[in-house]
Amino acid sequence: MRKFNIRKVLDGLTAGSSSASQQQQQQQQHPPGNREPEIQETLQSEHFQLCKTVRHGFPYQPSALAFDPVQKILAVGTQTGALRLFGRPGVECYCQHDSGAAVIQLQFLINEGALVSALADDTLHLWNLRQKRPAILHSLKFCRERVTFCHLPFQSKWLYVGTERGNIHIVNVESFTLSGYVIMWNKAIELSSKSHPGPVVHISDNPMDEGKLLIGFESGTVVLWDLKSKKADYRYTYDEAIHSVAWHHEGKQFICSHSDGTLTIWNVRSPAKPVQTITPHGKQLKDGKKPEPCKPILKVEFKTTRSGEPFIILSGGLSYDTVGRRPCLTVMHGKSTAVLEMDYSIVDFLTLCETPYPNDFQEPYAVVVLLEKDLVLIDLAQNGYPIFENPYPLSIHESPVTCCEYFADCPVDLIPALYSVGARQKRQGYSKKEWPINGGKRKNCNFIHHILNIAFLRHADGSVKFWDASAITLQVLYKLKTSKVFEKSRNKDDRPNTDIVDEDPYAIQIISWCPESRMLCIAGVSAHVIIYRFSKQEVITEVIPMLEVRLLYEINDVETPEGEQPPPLPTPVGGSNPQPIPPQSHPSTSSSSSDGLRDNVPCLKVKNSPLKQSPGYQTELVIQLVWVGGEPPQQITSLAVNSSYGLVVFGNCNGIAMVDYLQKAVLLNLGTIELYGSNDPYRREPRSPRKSRQPSGAGLCDISEGTVVPEDRCKSPTSGSSSPHNSDDEQKMNNFIEKVKTKSRKFSKMVASDIAKMSRKLSLPTDLKPDLDVKDNSFSRSRSSSVTSIDKESREAISALHFCETFTRKTDSSPSPCLWVGTTLGTVLIIALNLPPGGEQRLLQPVIVSPSGTILRLKGAILRMAFLDTTGCLIPPAYEPWREYNVPEEKDEKEKLKKRRPVSVSPSSSQEISENQYAVICSEKQAKVISLPTQNCAYKQNITETSFVLRGDIVALSNSICLACFCANGHIMTFSLPSLRPLLDVYYLPLTNMRIARTFCFTNNGQALYLVSPTEIQRLTYSQETCENLQEMLGELFTPVETPEAPNRGFFKGLFGGGAQSLDREELFGESSSGKASRSLAQHIPGPGGIEGVKGAASGVVGELARARLALDERGQKLGDLEERTAAMLSSAESFSKHAHEIMLKYKDKKWYQF
Repeated sequence: MRKFNIRKVLDGLTAGSSSASQQQQQQQQHPPGNREPEIQETLQSEHFQLCKTVRHGFPYQPSALAFDPVQKILAVGTQTGALRLFGRPGVECYCQHDSGAAVIQLQFLINEGALVSALADDTLHLWNLRQKRPAILHSLKFCRERVTFCHLPFQSKWLYVGTERGNIHIVNVESFTLSGYVIMWNKAIELSSKSHPGPVVHISDNPMDEGKLLIGFESGTVVLWDLKSKKADYRYTYDEAIHSVAWHHEGKQFICSHSDGTLTIWNVRSPAKPVQTITPHGKQLKDGKKPEPCKPILKVEFKTTRSGEPFIILSGGLSYDTVGRRPCLTVMHGKSTAVLEMDYSIVDFLTLCETPYPNDFQEPYAVVVLLEKDLVLIDLAQNGYPIFENPYPLSIHESPVTCCEYFADCPVDLIPALYSVGARQKRQGYSKKEWPINGGKRKNCNFIHHILNIAFLRHADGSVKFWDASAITLQVLYKLKTSKVFEKSRNKDDRPNTDIVDEDPYAIQIISWCPESRMLCIAGVSAHVIIYRFSKQEVITEVIPMLEVRLLYEINDVETPEGEQPPPLPTPVGGSNPQPIPPQSHPSTSSSSSDGLRDNVPCLKVKNSPLKQSPGYQTELVIQLVWVGGEPPQQITSLAVNSSYGLVVFGNCNGIAMVDYLQKAVLLNLGTIELYGSNDPYRREPRSPRKSRQPSGAGLCDISEGTVVPEDRCKSPTSGSSSPHNSDDEQKMNNFIEKVKTKSRKFSKMVASDIAKMSRKLSLPTDLKPDLDVKDNSFSRSRSSSVTSIDKESREAISALHFCETFTRKTDSSPSPCLWVGTTLGTVLIIALNLPPGGEQRLLQPVIVSPSGTILRLKGAILRMAFLDTTGCLIPPAYEPWREYNVPEEKDEKEKLKKRRPVSVSPSSSQEISENQYAVICSEKQAKVISLPTQNCAYKQNITETSFVLRGDIVALSNSICLACFCANGHIMTFSLPSLRPLLDVYYLPLTNMRIARTFCFTNNGQALYLVSPTEIQRLTYSQETCENLQEMLGELFTPVETPEAPNRGFFKGLFGGGAQSLDREELFGESSSGKASRSLAQHIPGPGGIEGVKGAASGVVGELARARLALDERGQKLGDLEERTAAMLSSAESFSKHAHEIMLKYKDKKWYQF
């Protein structure tokens, strides 16, 4: 008898369970029964790396401005701690302070490649700009005082820092440490003064004497401080608070701006009263009375010229009675005063001058004005002060951005075509001079220059902007205004029926674009769709083609009248109301139902006058959903256009509609439930039949059998597939509808308004889904299984649409044109398309549309669909190549067009019948790869369990393709195709607002972008190759430039000492003379600049100053040695001359024989 061994039994159970678990895991990714051919995948995890590349747009909430006049670089600081640096077009840089505190002031170390930033948290930072990505070298945190103002003299290493207490501290920018030299407020003001002078609002040194420091206090007191004697030379007092001070370049006068709108000009040696008081915008009263007070003058600058009167430039100071007047910049030049109105509030301004030396004639040539939402550069040299054309992409926020799309690898002729039509849209009247901010060096990068990228930005005013996003630049190509086709309301009574939107009725939500054919389709917030065709010719459209669609699916209340039970309804596939309704002429007029409710009325009114359409995108067709029975149309949630088929399809929470834009006819108009037919997987409550979907636009009709049609092209292609209704059932149903009509309408209207509110709030294609809640900087979604059938039914919107040429049924032997439809409940439905032959037949014969009955299921709302061939390559949708439609064609070309079928042959069309395809479907929760035509699930991947996918795209990278996803929990993930292997999973950023979710998009070559703020676009890459080459792509901010020579003092000034007086600040502020500062006053923090930053600093600020000082010392020593040698030679020559004279006298009268 064999001995029983329990250990072997346990080992067998363990092995069995482990193998079972492994088999289960394999089944999840490779479901059983599918032996698909192995496809060689080249993408690996090492091909992926995530990093930010560049940021475009206007700095959000700007707060500070600075300019380096030698390097020609502009710096802008923001209230969120961001730092934006601008050089020549294409040279931009973005930096961020870790604390996020507001930037209150910026100071360049002129021509040193360094910048000092002062933050609202009383911290000073020294930035090294000599590296492509600037880094902080040093930081200094003030612990006991609040920083209010900073001043760094030209070619000085000592930074003056004014505080809220009125004291001034001095910082060595080389070591970023405090000097022991401090100017205390109580020593600066009059001893007899009984009040505190307030915070320091200005510090500057006299242009002609570096030893004299001008200090402005907020209360109105100005002090001229002698740094050597450590006392005040003069004190100037005025009754009004001071906002800014500026010197005349000769150092004998300065000007102050005050809170009452006045300017006071002071002589340095006459502190008793100002030499002149000016109120630029005040009304001069008679009898010599003081002008009426005005708004504060926030800043003034005093700039001189050699050949004329000085410039006095100021912001603010307008009269209080100018209510509603826009902010102004005032330029006073001699006797002329120019008031330049701005579109936004002025944050700061700077005058650009020819010289960096403050003691020379300034020769101003431009003014940089930093506005709240714009950057303006004014040309001072031309009459009328025109502005420069801004080359930076700062107009992204011209109207609020509603969504973005990003297209890579566009056709080579597309961008030049958009440039040519966009060039005609440019404004005139700009300055003829070149943009003066031209510092830095732009890289001519060949690495990604050949990639032609276009970014789409859609705006709340109904405009679409095309941007050239090739390389790392961003330039506007073309702007399309979609609102041109609609009538504008002139008064409140004449407003359009835009009850479904609070404001911005023309705002664009979704876009579908075919780069090859240049066909463009947009869906707006007012439930309107516009189809555009690109043309280089100008045309005048007499009547804008328009269709109106009734797309409504009514839901009955759960509560039904007692004793009345609604009979079950057969689900129609393509039927419609059998009673014909004659089409109305265009434009449609408002109509009302029998009970006075709004009916058959679109939200917007299309123009009925001829429309002049400039070269570019021109309106082909306008489609509008109409009000039905007092209920507004629901916003469109998905959109797709195909130029090869000549079709556009769109859907919302009610259903789906397909339009033939070549024949201007509706092909399909079904509720979402009707797409299922008898295969509906959900338990549906009985519902009332929809009201007539008969539209009121010309040529638009849903015709059933027995309807008389005036034109063949209006025949419904789905009429043959309609399920006939039983007449008795219809009569019973009509009676039932009459009884429950009120309750049904109330409930449907409540659901519609709730969905409209949610859609307005989120502005997402997938808005009409369960609610979103903000918790812990992420979005969590509640998906309860106990949702009622009515709730499910009302929330099942069309979320994804994709035209393709593939297998529609399992029995298909060859691919054919079809439409794949994805819903928010995770269902994929396939609609077969039967297209007529090309040419003229395409315009005469109808397109046959019929649901195939194929249904696929995933978890979560469907987001994206794509198709692969048997080798794993992406199958692009069929397209019609672009051609000019507004040019008369030759006869030969017409004959070719008749013979040519418009459907372009996709890679799948050339495949053998035996070869299969793969459908890639991405939902909010998972991704599946379906083998076609067998419809078996080849691969499956659960993307997330606790969160949901916001954006999923099938993109090309490194001659292969992958699935890229952005989740609501902030993770960016990529998966290989077709096996769906995880390749990248990186936490990038939390979804703190819906703007990111609305605008995030991936594209080919490892690129992505999103709207990081209301005014800025952030671009990033998930490609390892791009990350490695990023340094080569970025431009260089700092370039070696020689500092201009100092102004010549002249002979008499040098002789009598009338020139600028220098100051040995090292001797005055150094530790040997002033001692050490208190350690508790400020804390030094080493910066994270790294080795490159340290090297840059060593060869930069510190090294250059040290070398300059050493060179001066050596030069002085050599000059001294030369002077001594010259004196010795002179003494030797005089001695030689004396001895020679004495010898000559001694032997003068002697004969030769007497020697």
